[in-house]
Amino acid sequence: MTGGTRPRRLEAGDTVALVAPAGPVPKRLLDHAVAVLESWRLSVKLYDSVQASDTTFGYLAGTDAVRAADFQRAWLDPEVTAVLAARGGYGCSRILDLIDWPRLRTAGPKLLAGSSDVTALHEAVRTHLGLVTLFSPMPATTHFDLAAGEHLWRTLFCPDSTLVLSGPRAEALVPGSAGGVTVGGNLSLLTASLGAPEHLPARGGIAILEDVTEELYRLDRMLTQLLRTGWFDEVAGIALGSWTDCGPQAEVRALMLDRLAPLGVPILWELGFGHHAGALTVPLGLPARLDADAGTLTLDGPALR
Repeated sequence: MTGGTRPRRLEAGDTVALVAPAGPVPKRLLDHAVAVLESWRLSVKLYDSVQASDTTFGYLAGTDAVRAADFQRAWLDPEVTAVLAARGGYGCSRILDLIDWPRLRTAGPKLLAGSSDVTALHEAVRTHLGLVTLFSPMPATTHFDLAAGEHLWRTLFCPDSTLVLSGPRAEALVPGSAGGVTVGGNLSLLTASLGAPEHLPARGGIAILEDVTEELYRLDRMLTQLLRTGWFDEVAGIALGSWTDCGPQAEVRALMLDRLAPLGVPILWELGFGHHAGALTVPLGLPARLDADAGTLTLDGPALR
């Protein structure tokens, strides 16, 4: 597995697009997101989907056609440097076949940032456009606090300052160290992409995994499915994030040991990313070194050029 092309870092005065490729965005959270981004001296462009809700399926921020068109229009806008997902939810997978990926390649390297359901877009951007992306907390979510925002800001504007990632509870689940390109994201979405054109196996890479509000048996089923279909074949190492509202953490930890320890690779527990306050921003598609004993994931270089 090789690393992707790094988009450029942000500067004061840059324009960013705020889109909703999945679920609808509550107005108070949207207003807060815009205020935060503007406090970073960014110009924010809003698109129809970020203020919409589908009349038939209320869990979607407008129709598939609207959300796909917004994402494509934002990416092709020559003024836009980065496309930021306001929130996740569900719906990114539904728009992938409606996007003209060859046309998006003509826009040159741009930055995608988001997490959760946006995992589907991370895989698509890496597969079709060959870019490094940021698995990051999203500004129109309830857990986007000062700490999460500060780490995202540093990654966007001063990526040389975020080369070493570690959380307060990081520790070795399986000791050891390994190098590879970061790949993965949300466990549910990775499982849902099996067999799709954008599917990215973890072969030779550092697998990044987290999830939220999934019962233990569902986590078990998804991990087992990824194992049986070969997603973990020849993985170099695994960095686990948070498992918020997925049951007692001791049971989740035991499940990860049961399912993943037989792979015989280093596994880090609680790197510090996912669905929680103070979540770290983790680049995907970038060479890195995982040191489970030290509780760190160290990037080979800044995520953005």
